[in-house]
Amino acid sequence: MVQFPKVIQGGMGVGVSNWRLAQAVSKLGQLGVVSGTALDSLFVRRLADGDQGGHMRRGLDAFPFPEMAKRIWEEYFVPGGKPAGEPYPITPMHQRRDLRKVVELCIVSNFVEVFLAREGHKNPVGINFLEKVQIPHLSSIYGAMLAGVGYVLMGAGIPLHIPGVLDAFAAHRPAEYKLSVTGAAKGQVAVMHFDPADYAEGLLPVLQRPRFLAIVSSNTLATTMLRRASGRVDGLIIETPTAGGHNAPPRGKMQLNAAGEPVYGERDRVDIAGLRTLGIPFWMAGGYGNAQKVREALEQGATGVQVGTAFEFSEESALRPDLKSELLAQAIAGTGKVFTDPVASPTGYPFKVAQLQGSYSDPAVTAARGRLCDLGLLREPYAEPDGSIGYRCAAEPVASYVAKGGKIEDTVGRKCLCNALLANVGFQQTRRDGSVEPALVTVGDDLNTVAQFLAPGRSSYSAADVVESLLSLSADIKPAPALSPAVAAAPVLASA
Repeated sequence: MVQFPKVIQGGMGVGVSNWRLAQAVSKLGQLGVVSGTALDSLFVRRLADGDQGGHMRRGLDAFPFPEMAKRIWEEYFVPGGKPAGEPYPITPMHQRRDLRKVVELCIVSNFVEVFLAREGHKNPVGINFLEKVQIPHLSSIYGAMLAGVGYVLMGAGIPLHIPGVLDAFAAHRPAEYKLSVTGAAKGQVAVMHFDPADYAEGLLPVLQRPRFLAIVSSNTLATTMLRRASGRVDGLIIETPTAGGHNAPPRGKMQLNAAGEPVYGERDRVDIAGLRTLGIPFWMAGGYGNAQKVREALEQGATGVQVGTAFEFSEESALRPDLKSELLAQAIAGTGKVFTDPVASPTGYPFKVAQLQGSYSDPAVTAARGRLCDLGLLREPYAEPDGSIGYRCAAEPVASYVAKGGKIEDTVGRKCLCNALLANVGFQQTRRDGSVEPALVTVGDDLNTVAQFLAPGRSSYSAADVVESLLSLSADIKPAPALSPAVAAAPVLASA
């Protein structure tokens, strides 16, 4: 029998939801989730720092294709770590037809993160991806499945094609993913391909299909996922605009309040009663980081909640200690401020930013940093006049972006999230001129409420403290109905 968790720990940022945090939450019987965003870059920087603790080596030793693991270790591992002040190596930017070494790095890095999160217990672990970061999807998902990932979660877009990918990989079949290309002519379709047989060394290992949870922001999108997805959708995470990270834009014409933040209205409200009629498990997210809200969600028929911000400041998260302690101090004082920036992200999605002096949220820091794109995860594929695919980022130098056909107005206020999010977890790039990439911390609107998890006299709290507190008022509420394996494996609704 399958029992769904009441608490899903959010997959946050680049490496904030690392294997340690996910492991800690899953050991408690809830769903720990690692962030799958930029795991290849994160993995390379861990190896460049000498693989402190030997954890990456342990994961590589468990990888089922030893020659692939050996190639990556030999290329990126720096014994004793790179000299202080020396830049981290930069891996090639992803393209529709990635170099084999880039694909292998995605497979291995996702495997290692999930493998480490699964060590020491038998409970499921999940991985979270952003639909907007499309090019690494196939190789990343395959690597996570090689490690036995139990759940795949995806938002920041409409991930209609992911269920079919999971089905294909579980059967060792090749998978495809349609790449969104701006300006593509009618009938011009760009498809990415991945065949597990091209990367296997010997027999392919047995793979289980992970459960798929789509992260959506409205009843309409929930219904769309169930009707049009390429395979089985196992559950929905309903994320409200108060959640951290990328938010869905308001429905209708974008309007800003006096502070310059997007205005969400009645059309953006979720009808929980309507969700219950879909006949599928669902979790509420965004502002559900306290025991009363968890109980409220369960009483309304939700299977549980997804919580990010509370776990972001736990001892096990990888958020840089200085950033964590400063924002915790603000939360204790009730002075923490979060700005929903409508333009910071090159994706065009609103992005929540903690206001922190000395970080990328500081206009002076933004001006000093300038514009540079050397990781390119959020680049936009666009159609060239000759039918080929080019790549541009609204946070790259303005002249370069405009020369690639981008609109100059789309560059205003954009920030390099790729580099900033790596800086959040202590892997900030050092430039040749000695400058260091600034951090840009994203949190939910409920930042100041995380002080509730601190015991008197304590300056930190654990993931276990969060789980215990969140569930403290819900012991008497019956859990969501368990599903037998046969029922759980059946399609929820027929795909269109």
